[in-house]
Amino acid sequence: MDFIQNFPFFSIILSMFSGTISSVLPAKAARWLNAAVISVVGAMSAILLIYLMGTGESYVFMMGHFPAPWGNEIRAGVLEAGMALFFCIIMLLSLLGGHKKLMGEVEYSKHSLYYILTDLLLSSLLALVYTNDLFTAYVFVEINTISACGLIMIRQNGRTIEAAVRYMIMSLLGSGLLLVGICMLYDMTGHLLMSNIKESVAMIMAHGEYQIPLMVTIGLICVGLAIKSALFPFHSWLPDAYGYSTVSSAAMLSSLVSKGYIFLLLKIVYRVIGFEIFTQSRIINVLFVFGLMGMVFGSLSAIRENDIRRMIAFSSVAQIGYIYMGFGLGTEIGMVASVYHILAHAATKSLLFLAAIGLTDVSCGSRRFVPLTGAGYRHKMAGIGFTVGSLSMVGMPIFSGFVSKLLFAQACLGHDVKMLPGLIVLGISTILNAIYFMKTVIRIYVPEKRPDCEVITVRNEKVYALTIVLFVCLNVMLGMLSQPIVTLITNGLAMFA
Repeated sequence: MDFIQNFPFFSIILSMFSGTISSVLPAKAARWLNAAVISVVGAMSAILLIYLMGTGESYVFMMGHFPAPWGNEIRAGVLEAGMALFFCIIMLLSLLGGHKKLMGEVEYSKHSLYYILTDLLLSSLLALVYTNDLFTAYVFVEINTISACGLIMIRQNGRTIEAAVRYMIMSLLGSGLLLVGICMLYDMTGHLLMSNIKESVAMIMAHGEYQIPLMVTIGLICVGLAIKSALFPFHSWLPDAYGYSTVSSAAMLSSLVSKGYIFLLLKIVYRVIGFEIFTQSRIINVLFVFGLMGMVFGSLSAIRENDIRRMIAFSSVAQIGYIYMGFGLGTEIGMVASVYHILAHAATKSLLFLAAIGLTDVSCGSRRFVPLTGAGYRHKMAGIGFTVGSLSMVGMPIFSGFVSKLLFAQACLGHDVKMLPGLIVLGISTILNAIYFMKTVIRIYVPEKRPDCEVITVRNEKVYALTIVLFVCLNVMLGMLSQPIVTLITNGLAMFA
């Protein structure tokens, strides 16, 4: 076995142990350790991705070199390594861009705790990406939930505590349904390793046994992960959780946490249930309908909002709907479009949350639209970042959002029954996106002098400006270099199967 094949295990363990070490470090040392660990894990993920692209094959790493059922397994392919690298990039930039605000939003005595939670969040995301064991996935789903809840409520005001409680209730409901589904799978197959379960499920389908229990199990798992990833109509916890947490937390929650659950669902579809069995079930029709509803109702809720951060949060409901619509199409190109949209939405939504906080800073701290008038002139980098993020969400060419919408349109065209509703809702959603994002862009660039509010230049906030530039570059790169990325996703899904 090549030494590089140990990198997924090293990444998970390193992230977990850094959280333990951070508990006895002062805040500044914990922050530097956190940044170093994310950078090292990102570097290992990049090296692993290059290695796997060279071999063209995935591999399985046995923990302790013990086979099932005593041992646990990690599985790595190009899609897993690419997703791990992308998660590290988004997390590092989100923490970098929101560091200055964190100083004022969170008590200094709790800064070490913040980085402990971030380390645990990273380890859980990496475990969800790499694990080949369903029960291990469930354990890290719970670690992910606890970490995310802590990142929401660490700001310690009434709204964040209420948001954290609401998030925990909905998230535990989703976790419970997921656990029941895993228990039913174990009862039917006698296995917890994904590859072994897939073989047993194929035999069950071939012999015509347990048909109804298997469909119920698939439904429980899909609904459980849909609740945790805020698919409409299970999104009630999302606006407050994203809207009132710290800016770094909002950027990470919207870009990473929900995507970790969706990636786990993707693995279950391919590596546990089997893509053909999943597409034959009627569950995909439910996901398709809920996805379409989320695309419309999430955007309508965003239009009604008068708070810029809650508007961006409701936009996430619509974007999650896009991903589940792709799942609901039940085609390979639909799955490719959904995975690509995970990347596009993560890069864009973090940019929007970071830009929004810059705009509110130069509007006397107000998040309402009227005081935001002219904010793009008072904070030029925040204005540029918000404009780029908005154009991407609307689907303008050269940005990542355009490629997402194009892939979804192509996926709909390849389906006989779902083509018309998919294309109609895609068009309606794009118009609604343009309404609430473009009206905000126009608002921040309407000239209005606010002598009572400060003006921020690049010289005042160099790190923040650098973060905005990097996010813009990432967005443009996803849009301009989409074909290699789509090819990588396609190869990764083929390795899944």
